[in-house]
Amino acid sequence: MEIRFAKEKDVKQIVKLCELHANYEKVMFNSTNKEALLLKYLFDASNNIKCLVVEDANQIVGYSTFMKQFSTWDANYYIYLDCLFFKEDVRGKGLGTKLMEKIKAYAKSKNCNVIQWQTPNFNAKAIEFYQKLGAKSKTKERFSWCL
Repeated sequence: MEIRFAKEKDVKQIVKLCELHANYEKVMFNSTNKEALLLKYLFDASNNIKCLVVEDANQIVGYSTFMKQFSTWDANYYIYLDCLFFKEDVRGKGLGTKLMEKIKAYAKSKNCNVIQWQTPNFNAKAIEFYQKLGAKSKTKERFSWCL
């Protein structure tokens, strides 16, 4: 299996993984125009969004998106991990650790010494995985304000 930055040819498969990810997290997913939007945002050099994929025999079996953001409290930049997801049949094979190591290397290359993310409190396997990495949890509520 290969971990690499996404290419435009991967977008259709990434959208399918996004839908599986949303279903896993028990939220609605609207695929309308997602391919065009991901092409626009993931591959525009002026955007800060990065996408890594895990490929096995020409199939994308996992993905992660992340971006550099600023923390006022720390007066420094950090990497925000937006999504990390694997198809069920490849979970538990060490790919998550390898993917996180790639993100960690990217963070260091951008002079970021912190990676932040969130996961639903019912996702016990993800929480266990993140704790094994040595990550610490902060209890917060996430809000969405639809405009």
